[in-house]
Amino acid sequence: MARRDISMSADQIGEFLAAGRKLQVATVGADGHPHLTTLWYVMRAGQITFRSFSKSQRIANLRRNPRLTVLVEAGNAYAELRGVMVKGHARLIEDRRTVLEVYGQIAAKHEGSGEASPLDANALEMLFGRQADKNTVVMVEPESIASWDHRKLGGSY
Repeated sequence: MARRDISMSADQIGEFLAAGRKLQVATVGADGHPHLTTLWYVMRAGQITFRSFSKSQRIANLRRNPRLTVLVEAGNAYAELRGVMVKGHARLIEDRRTVLEVYGQIAAKHEGSGEASPLDANALEMLFGRQADKNTVVMVEPESIASWDHRKLGGSY
């Protein structure tokens, strides 16, 4: 018997990623082992986007080797499990304005007020300006995407 297709459509992937909050980020350490962390993220221009301190291990790893894998997942019971895994390359952005915008988008999303930052440039500067020059934005440029939605199994495995 052929396995039932449980992958998500492109629209379902977009909706799932837009609604997600936590992102598992795997980079390649200097010793070749995966370095795995969890971060908040937003979708920006259709791409998974997060920020990190420029001196963090993940950014050091991405400067040396821009390959990464990221995962957004949901569900507790097996029949509810859903996820999107993206393998790709990191585009590192240190532009202060972009860093501030991403700070604002992440703050707005995780405070429950939506995807877009309601803050103007002055407010962003006042709230996050001290940290902006110490941060790097990472946009995930996908090479491959895998998705699954166990709800499509209808309770049978």
